Amino acid sequence: MAEKIDFIVLWVDGADPEWQKERAAFCPDAVNNGSDVNRFRDWDLMRYWFRGVEHFAPWVNRVFFVTSGQVPQWLNTAHPKLRLVKHEDYIPSQYLPTFNSNVIELWLNRIPELSEHFVLFNDDMFLTAPVGPEDFFKNGLPMEMALMDMATAPDPGDCLPHMQINNFAVINRHFNKKEVLKRNAGKFFTYKYGRELLRNILLFPFQYFSCFRDSHLPSSYLKRTFDCVWKEEGELLAQCSHNRFRSKSDLTHWLMKCWQICEGNFEARSSRWGRHFELWEDEIEDICSSLEQQRYRAVCLNDSKTDVDFDHIKQRLTESFEKILPERSAFELEEMYIERKSVI
Repeated sequence: MAEKIDFIVLWVDGADPEWQKERAAFCPDAVNNGSDVNRFRDWDLMRYWFRGVEHFAPWVNRVFFVTSGQVPQWLNTAHPKLRLVKHEDYIPSQYLPTFNSNVIELWLNRIPELSEHFVLFNDDMFLTAPVGPEDFFKNGLPMEMALMDMATAPDPGDCLPHMQINNFAVINRHFNKKEVLKRNAGKFFTYKYGRELLRNILLFPFQYFSCFRDSHLPSSYLKRTFDCVWKEEGELLAQCSHNRFRSKSDLTHWLMKCWQICEGNFEARSSRWGRHFELWEDEIEDICSSLEQQRYRAVCLNDSKTDVDFDHIKQRLTESFEKILPERSAFELEEMYIERKSVI
């Protein structure tokens, strides 16, 4: 492996009474859609994230576990690869406390000891099959899908399309679409995207980028990309950092991803590498089947609805993860593992 690759994962225990109390103290009466219960509830699957890393990516350099200061009882904090990172360790104090994942992600390049090459996971993204460094970086560049898309909104209260527009207002200010596509034609128009390639062809004639498709999968990054965007747009990023909850005025870490793509600092990845799922009741059996058969190298289990049978879905997901990752990892304390196995 030519370069050291770190993993970063963000986590929050939404059931923590102290965290709930602090959140309530700062939460305004009206928040776009950034304060729904599903944004913070914990499915108790994090141990399977660590098992997946140990079992499927043993080559990883370090794991940065980023929280507001919360630590799961079962986590082995003495693991040599593990680094516990509090928001206050790298985010300036004037923006804290924050309950906005966008803010937490915008400042990642300031994490002490972080390698130039790193992969960002949210706590709903899991490795479910063996992966190598080349799944994330090739020739020193991030593996990525450059899939053009259009920003749309099924719900007027959804802040995601606004974030996409905000990101691409910045992108279109710094990059000329025609020149980007000309320089990187082989990366935008490749058979690796399968049927998804058609979208790139259809959107080719438009003058400006609208957005790139959000795959909701682990994101490979060069730390210098964050440094560059902060140098160019630091004032705007700092302004967004005042948003303690998700807001329609947010920028996101996807700005850095799109910046890398427009610079040509990526290698094309197959669109079949991973899969994004919504945790809906009528989808759960298909999701569990995909997990158990290990159809994808990585999956995202997105919690997008509040009105679901939480306990049933949680039970089915736990059963499926136990089938592919039944053994305790070195990231778990043994006594907590024994106690949990007696309950399952």
